[in-house]
Amino acid sequence: MRKETVVYMRDEENGKEPLGDSGKESVAEAVIETSIEGRNAVIEALRAGKAIDKIFILDGAQDGPIQTIRREAKKRGTFVKYVTRERLDQLSETGKHQGVIAYAAAYEYAEVEDILAAARAKNEPPFIILLDNIEDPHNLGAIIRTANLAGAHGVIIPKNRAVGLTAAVARTSAGALNYTPVARVVNLGKTMEELKKEGLWFVCADMDGTTMYELDLTGPIGLVIGSEGDGVGRLVKEKCDFVASIPMKGDIDSLNASVAAGVLAYEIVRQRS
Repeated sequence: MRKETVVYMRDEENGKEPLGDSGKESVAEAVIETSIEGRNAVIEALRAGKAIDKIFILDGAQDGPIQTIRREAKKRGTFVKYVTRERLDQLSETGKHQGVIAYAAAYEYAEVEDILAAARAKNEPPFIILLDNIEDPHNLGAIIRTANLAGAHGVIIPKNRAVGLTAAVARTSAGALNYTPVARVVNLGKTMEELKKEGLWFVCADMDGTTMYELDLTGPIGLVIGSEGDGVGRLVKEKCDFVASIPMKGDIDSLNASVAAGVLAYEIVRQRS
């Protein structure tokens, strides 16, 4: 069956959006996300090395092409979710999904080395923001925007159990994705160990930590921000050198992930200035 590729504006929460009333917006002005439907089309995209954020597969499907998709997705650490036919029918833009729909990233991912190279090019100690399973696209987009404005050299996200570079993320970043590299890794903890060999040390955000004003946040640094509900995972937290808390005077005990990232990022900016 021929490849079915649909390119459109999409908000994962609110569905497809039109390209303006006039329909005259250029591709450069609009953020696009690609839906790939059909077994052969998805296999081709995976084998071609296209950046696939996630794949939805019909629950219970076990035939040869589906097994191939599962195998290729596993090789690349691509997130796979098994769903009902009704869910696939809801997601399908073509009506010809054949039990599988994949979503390609709206932007290409960078490599961790690209982020380090950006720091070297500016002759600055690396400043990287690492995100532990952020699932809200608006939080991710806001953090990427903050990273750009705070002078961070890049952002690192995990491949699994986290939102990728969707159209909603790109829109929320307000153009920052054009300037701030985002790398996607299989194992965040292992990546932190490798970055420690490059001289980085890590601070994570947690309400039980040391007040951020009492910490030395200068030098090569990685700021780790946890997920909206669970915070920084135990294994990742154990690899951090320091745990920073944000002073709070209100009646609730936590900040939105993107707000926490902004507060700590600018404390790093203040100390590095």
